[in-house]
Amino acid sequence: MHLCKSYAVVQGLIEVLSKTASSIFAEEGTKLSLVIEKNYQEFQDQIDVLIVFGGDGTLLGAARNFITSDIPLLGINLGTLGFLTDINIENFESVIHDILKGEFVLEERSLVQANFANQEVFGLNEILIHSGSYAQLMRYRLLIDGQMIYEQRSDGLIVATPTGSTAYALSAGGSIIHPELDLWNIIPMMSQSLSSRPLIVSNRKNT
Repeated sequence: MHLCKSYAVVQGLIEVLSKTASSIFAEEGTKLSLVIEKNYQEFQDQIDVLIVFGGDGTLLGAARNFITSDIPLLGINLGTLGFLTDINIENFESVIHDILKGEFVLEERSLVQANFANQEVFGLNEILIHSGSYAQLMRYRLLIDGQMIYEQRSDGLIVATPTGSTAYALSAGGSIIHPELDLWNIIPMMSQSLSSRPLIVSNRKNT
C-alpha cells in the first residue's frame, strides 16, 4: 500500500476511534490529528490497549518495545497478508466497539529467550543462532534439560515459538504449530547431516 494512502487510512481509523476513546496516544513523529504524540516509553503506562496498524513485522516490532508490559496488542492489517494482524480495516469500527464492551478473547503468546555474551534477548517469532558468515558451517551441540540430543554442523539453528511456526521456521521446513500449544520448534538450517530433521519439544521447564 502506498505511504500516502496508508496515512489517509490510518487517519480515518483514528477518527473512528476518537468517537469512543477518551485519549489516543501515538508515537512521536506520526503527524496524525486527534492524537497525543509521546515517546512510547512515556505513554505505555497510560493505555489500555495498543493498536498496531501495518503488517506482522510492525506488530513484532511493537511487541519488542512493549515486552515488559502487560498491555494487549491489537493488530490491524494494512497489507495483503497477516497471520498476526488479521483484522481488516473494514471491520475496525465493529471490533473496537466489541472491545469496549468487553466482548473479546485475550490470546497469550509464548516468547523464546536467549542469553549470550551477557545479553538477554527475547523473540516472539524465533531465536536464530548463526555463524554470522555466509555459507559457513557452525558446529554446535543441542541439549534439552541437560540431556544430549545431537551434535552436528549446519548453517545455524532456529528455535521458534508457535507464533513463529508460520514465519521463517516454516520456510526452513518446520511444522505449523497451534499458538495455544506450549511447544518449541527446533530446526537446523542446511544441516550437513542427512538424518537431521526439525524437532518439536515442550517449552515447559521440568520441575
